[in-house]
Amino acid sequence: MRIAIVTESFPPDVNGVAHSVVRTAEHLAARGHEPMVVAPAPPGRHDADPYAYPYPVVRIPSVPLPRYQGFRLGVPTTARLAGALLSHAPDVVHLASPFVLGARAATLAVRHGLPTVAVYQTDVASYARAYRVGWGEAAAWRRLREIHNSAHRTLAPSTRAAADLIAHGVQRIWLWRRGVDADRFQPARRCPELRRALAPNGELLVGYVGRLAPEKRVELLAATSRLPGVRVVVAGDGPARRHLARALPRVTFLGVLHGAELARLYASLDVFVHTGPHETFGQTVQEALASGVPVVAPDAGGPVDLVESGVTGELVPPANGDALAHAVAALAADDARRAAYATAARAAVRRRSWTAVGDELIGHYRAVRAGTPTLGLPAA
Repeated sequence: MRIAIVTESFPPDVNGVAHSVVRTAEHLAARGHEPMVVAPAPPGRHDADPYAYPYPVVRIPSVPLPRYQGFRLGVPTTARLAGALLSHAPDVVHLASPFVLGARAATLAVRHGLPTVAVYQTDVASYARAYRVGWGEAAAWRRLREIHNSAHRTLAPSTRAAADLIAHGVQRIWLWRRGVDADRFQPARRCPELRRALAPNGELLVGYVGRLAPEKRVELLAATSRLPGVRVVVAGDGPARRHLARALPRVTFLGVLHGAELARLYASLDVFVHTGPHETFGQTVQEALASGVPVVAPDAGGPVDLVESGVTGELVPPANGDALAHAVAALAADDARRAAYATAARAAVRRRSWTAVGDELIGHYRAVRAGTPTLGLPAA
């Protein structure tokens, strides 16, 4: 099949949407399909792509998101986007986290009778509140409902995300979770030298990986960072970086890590802590689990599907820094429980390969292309 993937984010962006689009396009190409990606251009570029991919990438002019200059919104003309889509002659249009660029593509797909799969990945309504942009949560949900209901089916990454979509009137919803590279992220990457550098006195090493942005609530690590015998490290970057450095003086900020460095960090942690209550999935949680690391996360959003409380980690009340610290302190005091959680964590996700979820996605493409009836999840 020929697949046009229209995405709101793509490398050099570092986030879950960009990562999943790359893995999806790679898998499609490996399976003999013909993907094309349409994405916002990085700063200063509107035509040629600065990176090499084994599939065509069409860049659309973009502008920075207000209050988050590192994230760019595609601002296509209808002619430019239509030219990219129609010249590829897609069998299916894949809308990755559609809102701006994806909304225009959804309209074009309907106009030209193209089968469409919309992938819900970003809690845009919560972001609207966090960044105080011109439209509010209700307006964001109205737009999301219109976009997703124009698609032949919507894929949600978690049961909580699916429930949110259903509650706001989105129809034809399926679950489509994300894969994890269990070869890259594994306990064997644990590095004694890195642990000595980050926790020189043998402290319990606690880590967070992700964007440093208001909605991620990384400041909730303050109480954990004050626990005796605990060192907290943070990998990532974003608009809240300077604020967090001031608010968390006991935390070590490592910047953005990739590839082997990131895998080494995950595996070298004793506990992974996730703070954001608005995750539709939580890929970093899954990568930590694959690395054999217990996870403490909010009892909200995607982590609810990923973390089995009392087995692979602990789920705590959202937006509660004291609850996060209490859970970490309990794990710090119980080596046997940490070890049991670590073993169970790896076992829980090791079979969730990108190959398996990529083939599942191809099944969704084939279904909408064939006009298979699209009932989706129950409405209640």
